[in-house]
Amino acid sequence: MAGPTIAFFPEGAHGPTNNCIGIGRVLRERGARVVFVVEESFAGTLEARGFEEALMRLKPKLEVEEEPGQFWKDFIRDTAPQFHRPTIDQLEGLILPIWQELVDGVRSVDERLVEVFDELRPDVIVQDNVVAFPAMLASGRPWVRIVSCNPLELKDPALPPVFSGYPSADTVGWDDFRRRYRELHDPLQREFSPFCVERGAPPLPEGEFVHESPFLDLYLYPAEADYARSRPLGPTWQRLESCVREVTEPWEPPTGDGKLVYLSLGSLGSGDVELMRRLIGFLAESEHRVVVSMGPQHAALELAPNMVGAEFLPQPAVLPHVDLVVTHGGNNTVTESLHFGKPMVVLPLFWDQYDNAQRMDELGLGVRLAPYEVEGDELRGAIDRLLGDEALARRLGAISARLQARPGTAVAADAIQALVD
Repeated sequence: MAGPTIAFFPEGAHGPTNNCIGIGRVLRERGARVVFVVEESFAGTLEARGFEEALMRLKPKLEVEEEPGQFWKDFIRDTAPQFHRPTIDQLEGLILPIWQELVDGVRSVDERLVEVFDELRPDVIVQDNVVAFPAMLASGRPWVRIVSCNPLELKDPALPPVFSGYPSADTVGWDDFRRRYRELHDPLQREFSPFCVERGAPPLPEGEFVHESPFLDLYLYPAEADYARSRPLGPTWQRLESCVREVTEPWEPPTGDGKLVYLSLGSLGSGDVELMRRLIGFLAESEHRVVVSMGPQHAALELAPNMVGAEFLPQPAVLPHVDLVVTHGGNNTVTESLHFGKPMVVLPLFWDQYDNAQRMDELGLGVRLAPYEVEGDELRGAIDRLLGDEALARRLGAISARLQARPGTAVAADAIQALVD
């Protein structure tokens, strides 16, 4: 008997897509038909991993050749000056434009998604998006929401506001940030909710751009780093802890003595050539060996003699070999680093990266630094302190052992299968 059809619908960026790939592989190995509903710029990338693809477009086709996630790479490049501003000021110049682009994309693609889901007839739809797609809810099929951002996205009055990067133990500024967020975003949300209803979905919860699933909701953060809530999440919520995909790409660490440091600002952050050059220059003066994920502007970067790198690196294959991670604080990189027990220096740029940076710092699992203000001595000093902290190494080792003993990919696959069994 043929297995169930599971449709994965990740946001058009590498982080959510990679998260879904890990879960999809487990389900495929168990006999499910796994189809990825992806933006056209990702065409062929999922097929190369053995999955079926159903293609759609969120935005008009660009005149230039597109890489996976090209629209968001271009968008972040054009709004990069906002990265220099405090998070409360980013709300207007960066966060609101991101929400606007996301909502516009939903409006553009909803009819195509109706066709896709009618053609696929999936038994379950698994979506990893921060915005609602009415076609999915209107399909009448069981659906799963994955939150692969920092769990502050699941709001709680006793926790800092999402996107703020504010400390958990100090409420100064929380109310002002929340007030400014609602002032800017409520008009868009009140316009988007009726569209969802018009297209056959329920109205959006107040202040939200996405629904909770009445079937299954999953979020990605280890228990050791999660937040203490004043009110529990609903019964449909499960914590995945970590969700690391298996990689088949071979990767061997460079030869030589000394510690091995991994520098990655993600597929979007690494497009800031001047920032990458600055960090590479700082690490060139380190006594450590360095692996650099060079990203889409790799041709504009020159590595130092103590470095190796490439445009793309199979991160889950790299992380077991390194001793420390210098990261932008994307949720996948943070949770994967904890999965492999690696301390972090976090240089946040936008979205939930500030929340992850603050959480790692306040828990003593890493150090938060300002990417455009940090100097070489400060960065190298933070790296050396973390590498020399034996108590932290033991603590991270224990976290890693627990996470690897219960892979989130299998936990998610079990929960999804339960919806169709």
